[in-house]
Amino acid sequence: MAINYASKYAQKIDEKFARESMTSSAVNNDYDFVGVKTVNVYSIPTAQMNDYSAAGSSRYGTPQELENTVQELTMSRDRSFTFTIDRGTYNDTQMSNAAGAALQRQLREVVIPEIDKYRFEKICAGAGTVATGTISKTTAYDAFLTGAAQLIENNVPLTGLTAFVSSNFYKNIKEDSSFIRNGDIAQKMLIKGQVGTIDGIPVIVVPKTYFPEGVEFIITSQAATTSPVKLSEYKIHDNPPGINGWLVEGRVYYDAFVLNNKSDAIYVFKGQASGK
Repeated sequence: MAINYASKYAQKIDEKFARESMTSSAVNNDYDFVGVKTVNVYSIPTAQMNDYSAAGSSRYGTPQELENTVQELTMSRDRSFTFTIDRGTYNDTQMSNAAGAALQRQLREVVIPEIDKYRFEKICAGAGTVATGTISKTTAYDAFLTGAAQLIENNVPLTGLTAFVSSNFYKNIKEDSSFIRNGDIAQKMLIKGQVGTIDGIPVIVVPKTYFPEGVEFIITSQAATTSPVKLSEYKIHDNPPGINGWLVEGRVYYDAFVLNNKSDAIYVFKGQASGK
């Protein structure tokens, strides 16, 4: 007998994912992948401004055809897991709790971290600006301000920005005398893992193992990356062939895409900290 765990507990699983994921504030779900694996995103350019002429037949300038571009987003990450629980280990009442706890643990310790790491990988790969340098307690705040200034120059709205920083960067900026004098760390835990803000930008400290090699911090707009997640199916099979107990199976279908016209809304800093 198989219990469709996703159908029975879908709302709880989705809520847990949103609560536990560190990258929820870095991505959006603006595009509907329900029933499909590929979505086409169309981008239409703008026209240049001209000096209006009071004479002639092209008074507004010479019209040019706007040719749109298409970015094809195709989901590719179709992942799964499976494990068994022997009947001799637990009685029926205990099994109900053990299966639920095991699935929650699988989500928390395996599934969600994998998706977070994948999102960071895609965000960094699609970043419009990748800067390099050395992070120390005398350079951390300046490096962050440079990144924020670059996004402002790119006309990126400050609303919706989130900074993800390595533990090393966080330590250095906390010891940076310039930041201590001018920064605005405010203890508002509004986003999962948020430790405050730097000049109005929410800051989330991330284990370095979540980042691609060498990345110290990322400043990104939620509008830049779309990340559909289809929690397809979780099942518990009672006494399947060859097993006296339970077989648990799960499948998660997800991906992440940086939009071509929004890549300038991502700033990545790579380097090695001196620790001095």
